[in-house]
Amino acid sequence: MDIQKMADIATKLGIAFPSAEVYGGYSGFYDWGPVGAELKNNVKRAWWKEFVHGSHEVVGLDGSIITNPEVWKASGHVEHFHDPIVVCKKCGKRFRADHLIEDALDINVEGKSAEEMTEIIRENGINCPACGGELGEVKLFNLMFSTQVGPYEGSISYLRPETAQLIFVNFPRLYQVARKRMPLGIAQIGKAFRNEISPRNFLFRLREFEQMEIEFFFDPESDECPYYDEVKDYEALVLTAKMQERGEKEKKMKISEIVPDIPGREWIVHWIARSLKWYEKIGVKKDLLRVREQLPDERAHYSQGTWDIEFYFAGMGWKEIQGVAHRGVYDLSRHQEHSGKSFEAVRPDGTKFVPMVIEPSWGVDRVVLAVLFSAYDEEEKRKLFRFAPIVAPYTVAVFPLVSKDGLPEKAWEIYINLLDEELNAVYDEKGSIGRRYRRQDEIGTPWCITVDYQTLEDNTVTIRDRDSMEQVRISVDEVIPWIRERMKHWKR
Repeated sequence: MDIQKMADIATKLGIAFPSAEVYGGYSGFYDWGPVGAELKNNVKRAWWKEFVHGSHEVVGLDGSIITNPEVWKASGHVEHFHDPIVVCKKCGKRFRADHLIEDALDINVEGKSAEEMTEIIRENGINCPACGGELGEVKLFNLMFSTQVGPYEGSISYLRPETAQLIFVNFPRLYQVARKRMPLGIAQIGKAFRNEISPRNFLFRLREFEQMEIEFFFDPESDECPYYDEVKDYEALVLTAKMQERGEKEKKMKISEIVPDIPGREWIVHWIARSLKWYEKIGVKKDLLRVREQLPDERAHYSQGTWDIEFYFAGMGWKEIQGVAHRGVYDLSRHQEHSGKSFEAVRPDGTKFVPMVIEPSWGVDRVVLAVLFSAYDEEEKRKLFRFAPIVAPYTVAVFPLVSKDGLPEKAWEIYINLLDEELNAVYDEKGSIGRRYRRQDEIGTPWCITVDYQTLEDNTVTIRDRDSMEQVRISVDEVIPWIRERMKHWKR
């Protein structure tokens, strides 16, 4: 299963497909169909339930997509937010230089300067992949989309390239709203936009995408995590910076062994381990996840240490789907300096300090892609997605055996009752029962309920399990508790 095959399946099933497909699509932009919209929204709901509703320290925010451009100057995005671009001297096509080098030489050049990448291209004779022509010098290209605000020329702002900065600039107000609580996590789900030079690999690298992000503010003098003992022994595949420098491969280790003794260490371990546990809940295969510590020259300008959670995509290898970064006091200090306003918190003894920040940040589209790859399965007689019920587009399908004799009316009654109980259901009475089962298997519906003539006699129905294809007969009154119990205890 490679990325192109997954893209083909997703298009066929109405999960996701190129935006404005009738006009040839638009590179880096995808639309989500009925099945994909349900899947994606379920992933976001599961995340919010886990990390916001399930965290005493975390509150929510919904920030603006366009904001005062001073935000992006203060944050360093105007100055630092660039990717390397190289142009073919013969055909004029533009390419992302680091990707060209990585594809040609199978080496990682993240963190290299434009001059260093130009030298690598020339020394290794890397030419234009489109026409074979000579490539020019590598230059830096700012990734932010600019836009004019209002009717006045020169009133330029940007589509946000990340959701984090709206959290940082709102910290003084949210700190007050949260009654000066510390530590304090502020969570947000929202769109971000990056003018990628060469978007590719289906949903993995987009120009318009969504993030699920938490900025976790804490006092460096009081940084103990009360949940640390619950996660310190959690094991996962790990690749530290030192292991990479020695040319070693990932190995199973305790998460607590890979984070050095820095302020907020226990919270970093907490967020990494808790994230990995959440991936298991939503059906991402644990053996396809690893934690990789970024090398010093890979880190963003604000980072004092970053740990990527990566998923192994067939045909692409290990790719980041989440980062956990220690941003120190960089962001709040920059906004305090540029705005002239205080971004300090106050300790119980009255002393003031600028909080440090740990940032767990998930790419929604990438997480959904990992869910798709984890769930897809092919058997001799069927192809299906084995989604965890918590994220499956539809939890249950309801079928009348035939479209007559009062069976549709009874099936519809059960369907509406499921919806009333907030179980996402789908109703289908078209085609043979076998084909209807296959359709639901294909989009990953865990259970199918069939209403037949016996239902009219004794008020029982047949429930078919997607994974085992086994069927049980139970009373209609038992359907909802039966489903809820299996949702609660589902395991891959």
